[in-house]
Amino acid sequence: MESLWSGTANMHQFPSLRRSMKVDVLIIGGGLAGLLCAYQLAKEGVDCIVVEERRICGGITQNTTAKITAQHGLVYQKLMKKLGEERSRQYLQAQLAAGEEYRELCKQINCDYEEKLSYVYTTTDLKKLEQEQRVLDTLGHPTEIVDDLPLPITVKGAICFGNQAQFHPLKFAMKIAKNLRVYEHTKVLELGKHIAVTNHGTVRAKHIIIATHFPMLNKHGSYFLKLYQERSYVLALRDAPQVDGMYVDESKDGLSFRNAGEYLILGGGSKRTGKKTTGWQELEDFAAQHYPKAKPAFRWAAQDCMTLDGSAYIGPYSANTAGLYVATGFNKWGMTNSMVASHILTDRILGRDNPYAPAFDPSRSVFHLQLAANAGESMLNLLTPTVPRCPHLGCALKYNAQERTWDCPCHGSRFTETGKRIDNPATDDKR
Repeated sequence: MESLWSGTANMHQFPSLRRSMKVDVLIIGGGLAGLLCAYQLAKEGVDCIVVEERRICGGITQNTTAKITAQHGLVYQKLMKKLGEERSRQYLQAQLAAGEEYRELCKQINCDYEEKLSYVYTTTDLKKLEQEQRVLDTLGHPTEIVDDLPLPITVKGAICFGNQAQFHPLKFAMKIAKNLRVYEHTKVLELGKHIAVTNHGTVRAKHIIIATHFPMLNKHGSYFLKLYQERSYVLALRDAPQVDGMYVDESKDGLSFRNAGEYLILGGGSKRTGKKTTGWQELEDFAAQHYPKAKPAFRWAAQDCMTLDGSAYIGPYSANTAGLYVATGFNKWGMTNSMVASHILTDRILGRDNPYAPAFDPSRSVFHLQLAANAGESMLNLLTPTVPRCPHLGCALKYNAQERTWDCPCHGSRFTETGKRIDNPATDDKR
């Protein structure tokens, strides 16, 4: 299983850490968020390194659909209810600013950057779009609703964002990483105050950023309750039509569409990790019906950390962990949120105020219905008397027949059939 991006990029190789060292900032996790944090800090003259357990961008970043957009489904009506108007506006402005920075950076980077219109469509309820449009008007970002889309399904309408973009994430990331101090195949075994013990040496740092997708420390921050993971599936089809834009259904069960050169990227099948899934079958059936001449060239799956209220967790790891920071919970929108994280955390480390930081504060209220759902899912699977168990917090694993993996429905860790860990938050192979 290989994504379109990993199948069409030349990946640099970086050395492993071979000695103990002391730096100003240690970044744990070499996905796009970690690399952008290092890039921003290096521009400011900060002595920083990135350590990555495997290969950089070898996890979530290589499996994205790579949309650079501030339109994150119908998120703004959700944010308005849960965070209020001021923080909703901060979230919007942060995403728009991230898009602008990509636009400027990509002028010097050959990464298939293209400006596109972005659409969230509905097949059922136009009122949801109208409500989102009213919220966006309040936040100072007027939009339009259209009803004519080049998709092979009947839609009631779609809300459109102009001046959005798409790109090749690995071509971009490789250029960003080229002059950074990156150490691959370097696993953090133990994390203490201003110190990380790796399999190749000890790193002492004034500041540590955890950008490992799902945070690796359980005893602080309660991220095991504040996050869960969703798995979704993607096909890259050859000989399919051009749709000239980026499209996503407002429904969790819907499909997404966008072109990448000669390919049509079709996504869908989203389910909480560990729940029963049809995998790629739904997408293959849809393609066979609506694009009978198309041929699947790549297929892959993505995994996303979902928060309680729709906004990411970017900032201090917890109130009791001075010098420790986190970037997680991007809710399927990792491209712009990675850029947002790089600025919020750089400003925080340099002692500067960031105008968008309050909307992403990891210490904000957790009193949302999703918290009870996460706790209930964990309790159910902790009490399930079956093996194998996840080494993260002991939940019962579920077999994913589509991908032939063992998946944790509590927190999203995944393992091969033979027990080798694929995805965190687990740090070891399954029991």
